[in-house]
Amino acid sequence: MIARLKTSLAAAVLTGLLAAPAGTALAAGEAPTPPSRSWSFGGVFGTFDKAELQRGFQVYSQGCAGCHALGQIAYRNLEALGYNEDEVKAIAAQAFVMDGPNEEGEMFERAARPSDKFASPFPNEQAARYANGGAYPPDLSLIIKARPGGADYVHAILTGYDDPPGGIEMPIGQYYNTYMPGQRIAMPPPLYPDGVAYDDGTAATIEQQAHDVSAFLTWASHPHMDERKTAGVMTILFLIVFTGLLYATKRKIWANVH
Repeated sequence: MIARLKTSLAAAVLTGLLAAPAGTALAAGEAPTPPSRSWSFGGVFGTFDKAELQRGFQVYSQGCAGCHALGQIAYRNLEALGYNEDEVKAIAAQAFVMDGPNEEGEMFERAARPSDKFASPFPNEQAARYANGGAYPPDLSLIIKARPGGADYVHAILTGYDDPPGGIEMPIGQYYNTYMPGQRIAMPPPLYPDGVAYDDGTAATIEQQAHDVSAFLTWASHPHMDERKTAGVMTILFLIVFTGLLYATKRKIWANVH
């Protein structure tokens, strides 16, 4: 029951925080710029860390998926995180999707397959709003692209909860968050120490969970980042070599021209 409550709270928080960062503020004021963090995928030569992404997937699965869809990603895409075919099938089979019509012309529910997109936690938008007090939980597939600061922003929001400074009184049911406009938010902190049990034994601190799920959501928004970076580097190297050959050819052709 406690674990289920934590999951519901985490999903509800992400609904409000990521759907409209300015809209949840209760007082005017600019939020500080999220600090720039070091990410494995940062820079021209950065690449995704598969172990990090798998941990982030665990945080998403156990803390976010109850309310937030990941509709642009298929279960088979998880192979890019290092899961094998059987593991992907097992992960997909835990969810159910609507299919059909069948021979009788009726839609039916079945276990998800690797080729299916991540199942939505709600059958429609109205059901999602009803379950979340009127707020519509955003699809997290592109949340990193949609928010200035990307992974830095998501990480800052998830770890920005703190006790209010002296002299500031928080209304009942409101929480202080350093990186929210107005520093007030109406939902509880989404992450708890040991909120998940990482398969690789990593200590599940709040900082670690926030880092890992931010990395996972970055991959969800940019699943082909590594391939694009590799192609870009190879293109630059080709152009450098090609430029050198052109210069050498020019020198050879015009060597005897005065």
